[in-house]
Amino acid sequence: MKNRFKIKKENSDNPFVVQEGRYKKIEGYSFRTSWIEDSYVDEAGTGEIVGNSFDVGKIRFIVFFVLFFISFIFFRLVQLQVAKGDYYYGMAEGNRIRIERIEAKRGVIYDRNMIPLVRNVANFLLYFVPSDLPRDPIEKEELIKNISNLIDGIDEKEINEKLSKLEIGTLESMQPLFIVDDIAYEAAMKLYLQSQNMPGVVLSNKSRREYNLYADTLSHVLGYTGKINEKELSQYGDEYLMIDYIGKTGVEYFWENELKGNSGKRHVEVNALGKKSKILGSEEAEDGHNLVLSIDALVQKKLEEILVSYLEKINKEKASGVVMNPNNGEIIALVSYPGYNNNLFAQGISQNDYDELINRTDNPLFNRAISGEFPSGSTIKPVISAAALEEGIINENTSFNSVGGIRIGQWFFPDWKAGGHGITNVRKAIAQSVNTFFYFIGEGYDNFVGLGVDKIVKYGRLFGMGEQTGIDLVGEASGFLPTKEWKEKTKGEMWYIGDTYHMAIGQGDVLVTPLQVALFTSVFANGGSLYRPHIVKQLLNSNDHLVSDIDTAPIRDGFISDQNIEIVREGMRQTITDGSARSMQSVPVAVAGKTGTAQWSSKYDYHAWFTGFAPYENPELVITILVEEGGGGDVVAVPIAREFLIWYFGEYKNE
Repeated sequence: MKNRFKIKKENSDNPFVVQEGRYKKIEGYSFRTSWIEDSYVDEAGTGEIVGNSFDVGKIRFIVFFVLFFISFIFFRLVQLQVAKGDYYYGMAEGNRIRIERIEAKRGVIYDRNMIPLVRNVANFLLYFVPSDLPRDPIEKEELIKNISNLIDGIDEKEINEKLSKLEIGTLESMQPLFIVDDIAYEAAMKLYLQSQNMPGVVLSNKSRREYNLYADTLSHVLGYTGKINEKELSQYGDEYLMIDYIGKTGVEYFWENELKGNSGKRHVEVNALGKKSKILGSEEAEDGHNLVLSIDALVQKKLEEILVSYLEKINKEKASGVVMNPNNGEIIALVSYPGYNNNLFAQGISQNDYDELINRTDNPLFNRAISGEFPSGSTIKPVISAAALEEGIINENTSFNSVGGIRIGQWFFPDWKAGGHGITNVRKAIAQSVNTFFYFIGEGYDNFVGLGVDKIVKYGRLFGMGEQTGIDLVGEASGFLPTKEWKEKTKGEMWYIGDTYHMAIGQGDVLVTPLQVALFTSVFANGGSLYRPHIVKQLLNSNDHLVSDIDTAPIRDGFISDQNIEIVREGMRQTITDGSARSMQSVPVAVAGKTGTAQWSSKYDYHAWFTGFAPYENPELVITILVEEGGGGDVVAVPIAREFLIWYFGEYKNE
């Protein structure tokens, strides 16, 4: 047999003898050294053969297995301690030491005279820490049922559905899970006493907003706060928890970062029930900033009252009013009627109340002062006049004869006055709203060359039309200035001369917001500067000490010469002395302005506009009024503005 050799036992008392020759003797056995490989044969007669019973190739497999096993353990150690170390450390520490957030006090909001418009009130809120809840399903069911007996409005099925989506043992399960808020005091006290023995149940005292509404229309300005939703939580990351409140609309939304402040931290040790047993350390919260608005609550209230009284007289239901400081862009009043009570939302509005609001035809949740888009009517004529003067199309003495309108082929473009207004220059055209004059300077007639659509758009944008003004409220509309390219693309039609004629008198596809009309009126009031309108005037710290004033530098100025601004101002003054708003002469100060009657439908009444400023020499405010479907601006909008200005420059200023 290959690789075999016999072992001969020798009679020797020496257990280890080395002989010369072919054999070596070891303990009575002899080996043939030249044959030694890997086996021996027992010569005692047993016939036992010891051979290659262990396959050397298996050693490689064993080594590979051992190395793989060690590598796997090393990989897991790295993964657990390095890659996910913080995760598991947080879970482990969360069972004993937790970070409890110290909520910052939300900043309050004042009107310009430091009248508080909001306050923070106590609000009892219940939430669960799912990882601390009983693991036994029956025990957990009993706990939820016990809570539902203490507090009205608890839906056991809804709670169980929320809990079923969470995997216990994850960091997510250690985060607060909102259950219900606005808990009545008596129920909250009962729950507080029992919750000490309820694992994972936390009763928190979080503040909620309560609004001091001098006028319902302040709701559009202030907005409201509400419980954060999943989309908002995902958007703002670690700044909030699911039990937090956040600004939803208005100033509350736009100035959220300033109002909310920065939360503090408290490191606490908890017991087996997840209840706080010891405070280990803390970092104080930084309260939010208080806001001082440019809004005057009394002015807002009065303008709303006047609007409502006139709407009732003419049986209309929708209107807007803007009162603005033309010298810095501060909004003194911003009325969108009808309004609503934002306390309904701050307290958690019921489905029935919400359905009632959104199903109303007058749409009280819509801020029509900044989001409503309407044909400007003749309020745009001062802008067109300034553009024609600045481009040298006309001068202050250029005149055209108004005979009731002009005809282009089969189309007739009328004046509002039958028979026309006679010889008309730019001042008279503004004061009496002479359409023929603006047809001429808008697109021209016969041999006279007007501005054309491109230049009208150019100057419209310089005056703040066709784009958002930048007011610090959400939901502002841009308005619209049509162009040739837009019409060809969207309507599939070429631009006609009549389109420019309509544009020059604020009809056709031109759309503006009431705020935009107030803004371009302010340019004529202040002598040629365009300011960004704003609601917030100052930031204060929690002790009402000044942090900063809001920047009031103009967006642009000098785009219309002083001389041309003055010519238009004179025309707007003549609107009061010898034009379509003569009733304004009863105001105790000199007023300048422009009326507008905007056609928007063949079935419904025109929109009624007035926009103006006062006092004429040193303007303190701009006022813009829009009554939707109100009819003629001189008949409907002017009386509203007149009554307000009489009150403002009389009773209010003399208090």
